[in-house]
Amino acid sequence: MPPTTITSYQDALDYLYSFVDFERKPARTPQEAQHNLDRTRALLDAVGTPPHFKSVVIAGTKGKGSTAAILESILRVAGYRTGLWTSPHLNSYRERMQVNRVLITQAQLVRAVQQLQPIVAAFDHATYGTPTVFELSYALTLSFFAEQQIDVAVLEVGLGGRYDATNAITPLVSAVSSISYDHMHVLGDTLSQIAYDKAGIFKPGVPAVTIPQHPEAAAMLARVAHEVGTPLHLAAPAGWHDPQGLPVLVCPTMPAPRLRGAFQLENAQLACGIVALLRQQGLPIPDDAISQGLATVQWAGRLEVAGTAPLLVLDGAHNGDSAQKLIAALQAEFSYARLILVLGMSRDKHTDAILEALLAHTDTLVLTHSRHPRAYTDLDKIAAQARPLFHGTILFAGDVPDALDEARRIAHPNDLICVTGSLFVVGAAREALGLAVSD
Repeated sequence: MPPTTITSYQDALDYLYSFVDFERKPARTPQEAQHNLDRTRALLDAVGTPPHFKSVVIAGTKGKGSTAAILESILRVAGYRTGLWTSPHLNSYRERMQVNRVLITQAQLVRAVQQLQPIVAAFDHATYGTPTVFELSYALTLSFFAEQQIDVAVLEVGLGGRYDATNAITPLVSAVSSISYDHMHVLGDTLSQIAYDKAGIFKPGVPAVTIPQHPEAAAMLARVAHEVGTPLHLAAPAGWHDPQGLPVLVCPTMPAPRLRGAFQLENAQLACGIVALLRQQGLPIPDDAISQGLATVQWAGRLEVAGTAPLLVLDGAHNGDSAQKLIAALQAEFSYARLILVLGMSRDKHTDAILEALLAHTDTLVLTHSRHPRAYTDLDKIAAQARPLFHGTILFAGDVPDALDEARRIAHPNDLICVTGSLFVVGAAREALGLAVSD
């Protein structure tokens, strides 16, 4: 049962988590998903939103959080007061709601939940059903952003796009980052089906931008944009010719972002494409804000260097595509003798694809799991999947701190330890290393 009186930060979290969590129990049919979106709109109306500030919505399989962080950095440097909404969090729930990259305080979150509680109690549950924790958090975040008088909100889609809570408002610009296989039990088994769901954020007359995609995904994005009446653009390097005939947006000043990895270049390119569309709609954003924003952006848990001798790298790669990009980035960015992989995955992920991408380049595998309810805890089963692909040593650790200890015990100073497989495992590693946000 949720607490009846909200007086502390823990009360506020307990209240939010007492509601059905869409992140763990997705809709089973399109009709149910549409009903969820209708519920979000009704909830925003009850809370007093949709807001009056400008917004950008970013969907995609991989890179949408990094793109959001890069865009927020550029806008903040340009002088705008920004709101950043992302999920999931690594360590503190407060990471999801930031103004000018400052986390909502415990006191602010308590007050926001106190204001939300009577609204939820009076909500039309009979017609719309009970809001989920994601929907409630989204509503209170928009309300908090309005209270903080932000200029622009950068909103990361939680899951998919078409029926996600973030799709309940109309942004200035919609964007779609890299599309690959993930959440297939919800979004579909093909790139075309997944792209169709992501393209659900497109709205008539609202400009949108994406990056070069797999042809199957690119064709679907272009088709949906045409059907909806969305002017779709492509953020790509100079000289790029798009097979779909989309207009290409080229970033005039494109220094390498502070974030490591070649894959961050396409996220930076997408952020610059969003900036170009915002400029077209009258938002002044100087070129030097792009350069400085790229140079100063921070985004934890994505190719994050957390130690040296041996190198310790944390990355939230959690599907086959991102695992391939992780290996390429490790080999390009670092020099090391052996790769010791600390791996913990979620049950709902395509674990075979992750293992296939990583194990050919790994010397020692340390299997572990996070404390998250979706954690894949059957390490023996993962080891059985791994053995046909891997002839090195496989070790087991009951939690992430023990896995880090084991990896460090066997590592030499010129080795590289990489913690990956899920953001939840990365969050646990940051907590064990003393890097987590203090709550």
